[in-house]
Amino acid sequence: MPAQVGTGESSNYLSRFVTLLWRSSAQLVRAPSHSRRAEAARRSARHVLLLMVMVGAAVIALMVALDAHEIRWMPPRGTASLWPVRILTDFGKSAYVLWALAGLLVTVAIISPALRGIQRSLLLGLGTRLQFLFFAVLVPVLAGELIKWIVGRGRPFVGGEADAFNFSPFVGTEAYASLPSGHAVTSFALAFAVSAVWPRARIAMILYAVLIAATRLVLLAHHPSDVVAGALVGVIGAMAVRYWFAARRLGFAIHGDGTIVPLAGPSPGRVKRVARGAFAP
Repeated sequence: MPAQVGTGESSNYLSRFVTLLWRSSAQLVRAPSHSRRAEAARRSARHVLLLMVMVGAAVIALMVALDAHEIRWMPPRGTASLWPVRILTDFGKSAYVLWALAGLLVTVAIISPALRGIQRSLLLGLGTRLQFLFFAVLVPVLAGELIKWIVGRGRPFVGGEADAFNFSPFVGTEAYASLPSGHAVTSFALAFAVSAVWPRARIAMILYAVLIAATRLVLLAHHPSDVVAGALVGVIGAMAVRYWFAARRLGFAIHGDGTIVPLAGPSPGRVKRVARGAFAP
């Protein structure tokens, strides 16, 4: 049996590391406990319904009025001067974003068992936020891939001409994976998630998401309606993950009217509260 420190916690690094992983996983799937979760669910449902109606109408309007024309306005594929756009668009690639977040999570998991006191609590609070960001991107990305397979919309010029209504459902090939745009799903999910945790970053994150979406149009990888649909999937998916965390008191608080807000930033008097979450000690 490993030796115990004053708080009853093992002094063995490996034991603390395993305990951290177990608790971080268990708290994600525990039953929701927040007393105001019903109010938050109703408020979130209203927002989701409004988004689906408004953005869904915009997607249909774009398909009818703009998609086929926009393709003809873009530079030809392979244009040499577009190399900066090809580099920029990779910042919205789901694999890159998810691996970066996973790497940060692993770093927190490795370092935190070796720390004590306030330093450890602050790092664990950051771990909860990173865990939220990771799942807020992963869930809509997976949903987007499923929708791509079901819808089977052809990418611009697949079939030899600009056709906004080229659909082959359940084909599952890259050529027919245009709707929704995966980069738009990733960038808008990340933008929403970061803004939910750090509201002051909202403007910068919106600019990031819009810029990534624009690169998909310039590179003729997607139709305008694809990127708008991707933004919708990304935001709704991230909203669902935010509610999941808030209902379990992980990183978010719920006001009386159902508004979900991030927990207050860390201070010496709030360390224990900030540390509560999927990475709680």
